[in-house]
Amino acid sequence: MFKSIKTSVIAIILIGTAVIAKAQKVIDQGTLTYQIDYMLTDEQKKVIDPSNLPSESKVRFNSNISKVEIDMGAAMIKILTDASISNAIVLVDVPIMQKQYAAKMTKEDLDKQAGNLTFGDFKASGEKQTIAGYEAEKYSYSDNNGMTYEVWVTTALKLSTGAVLPRFNKLSGTPIKYTINQNGLKSTLTLKAVKAEKVGPFSLDIPKGYEITTMEALNAMRGGGQ
Repeated sequence: MFKSIKTSVIAIILIGTAVIAKAQKVIDQGTLTYQIDYMLTDEQKKVIDPSNLPSESKVRFNSNISKVEIDMGAAMIKILTDASISNAIVLVDVPIMQKQYAAKMTKEDLDKQAGNLTFGDFKASGEKQTIAGYEAEKYSYSDNNGMTYEVWVTTALKLSTGAVLPRFNKLSGTPIKYTINQNGLKSTLTLKAVKAEKVGPFSLDIPKGYEITTMEALNAMRGGGQ
């Protein structure tokens, strides 16, 4: 009898594990589509027309490297980031000028762009909602300046390293809604769709034909990025 009960318990555990494994979608390469909502300050509203800002972002990823393309109208910006070494390159195509520019970004450059912030103290709230078809739970977290944030995390989706921001690499789930601050511009990204497909492979080698410059020079070209 005891052997039978023990066998039944093991069977239940194995079945439960199989269900969990089947329920979690694992994607090593593909495309993520995010909706972008901006939170402009009063000063930014005086100089920035929100209608000129992209309302959607597509992140293509393959293993450790992600590629983001931002259509700014007069220019196409491509950002490739290797999450494993925290390095990136920025490629800018300006068709009307027949110009192509490239700039490398080290870990120090990326940290500076993010305000030299570190993140931690992730705490689950118990509050849940469905985002892009995935059940997610809200977490709070903070930075080294004492500011607090929130992120919605799902355990039903597992992505490769390149698809996840380094600040979230301590989470046991995948962030699918969060707020970021890039060069003083605050925005919330909400996952709209995820598609498993063959993309890349990507590289941080600068393509031929691009004029190598610095991020400071690129920012100056677009008015400081504010």
